[in-house]
Amino acid sequence: MAQNNSPKFVLSPSGTSLLTNQSSGDERKLVGRYANAKRLEEIASEHRKTLQDLVVRAKAKLTEADLTLASRLSAELNGIIKLYGGQIHAATPQDTHYLLCTDTWLGETTANLVAEWLRSQGLKNVEVKRQTDLQTEDIEAFRLALAELVQWCQEVLVGYRQSGYQVVFNLTGGFKSVQGFLQTLATFYADETIYIFETAKDLLRIPRLPVAMAAEETVLAHLTVFRRLALKLAVDVGTHNIAAIPETLVMSLDGAIALSPWGDLVWGETWKSLYQQRLHPSPSDRAQYGPEFERSVRDLTGDRLVYVNQRIDDLTVCLETGKNIRRLDFKPLKGNPCPPSTHEIDAWADQSAKRMFGHFENNVFVLDKLDDGLH
Repeated sequence: MAQNNSPKFVLSPSGTSLLTNQSSGDERKLVGRYANAKRLEEIASEHRKTLQDLVVRAKAKLTEADLTLASRLSAELNGIIKLYGGQIHAATPQDTHYLLCTDTWLGETTANLVAEWLRSQGLKNVEVKRQTDLQTEDIEAFRLALAELVQWCQEVLVGYRQSGYQVVFNLTGGFKSVQGFLQTLATFYADETIYIFETAKDLLRIPRLPVAMAAEETVLAHLTVFRRLALKLAVDVGTHNIAAIPETLVMSLDGAIALSPWGDLVWGETWKSLYQQRLHPSPSDRAQYGPEFERSVRDLTGDRLVYVNQRIDDLTVCLETGKNIRRLDFKPLKGNPCPPSTHEIDAWADQSAKRMFGHFENNVFVLDKLDDGLH
């Protein structure tokens, strides 16, 4: 495969191979026993020093290791070193490495050792990302951690790709439960995924494959539910047919419905396409469209329709929770400049800035029209 000269963003799930690869049988058992301990203080005092000594020993050996030995000591480093063809100095100054570790003392401690070694080799942009609740003791917490990972990919990785970075998922290390999830995320967010079989000397490199989300019809059929769940708003199971949504896309947390990690992924891949197609019904009974509103947005281009649908989402949150975010800027009009409207919200600020006007009828806000701002 031809070498890509673009700067790299490399995401590597980080496990505890650095510790287990040089531990005795008893030490390895302790690593497994305390794999989910979040703090050092949660480890029994009689075992704490044993694990701390193992960490010190692993650090000392890695500090003195050359590339060949480092590859044998750490699965994560094995993948990273081979990604650069055994020549870490071939990395560009812009190359960025994120080590994704579990929400545990052992996980973060091991990842920090790997990060220190990478920095010692001249890699300047190395960060350890300890993902809250990423552990295998509590399945519901684990699901929440995966959902946050999807959001992080949408917020961070998309930006790196747009900036010209080659996004690489290095799945040679880490825990199987995390690897499996990242393997799916890589389909949407990585330009390349790399693996190493246990007995292999070379990387298995899988380029990004063209994938079309087949879930858009499902989201559209249950758009109000998806919008409300994406906005972290309650959904009335008696009003909406939750059972008709594939169970992989939603989950129940403490009796409340939420998007599963897969649901977050599907929503992240589909919402913009849906929002630019047309004005969708309001996701809240607290916001309705007046007779002129739909006419006023009828001729908008797709990118403007995205703004309108987003502002209606923001308005829904404001009406139901009281949170008036800056881009919405929901406020009363001064005087009586355009009856029956009594309030305005920002639609968009670029190009010819527009406002959305409306008024309250009882406890419902009626959107009257989209128009130029008042002067």
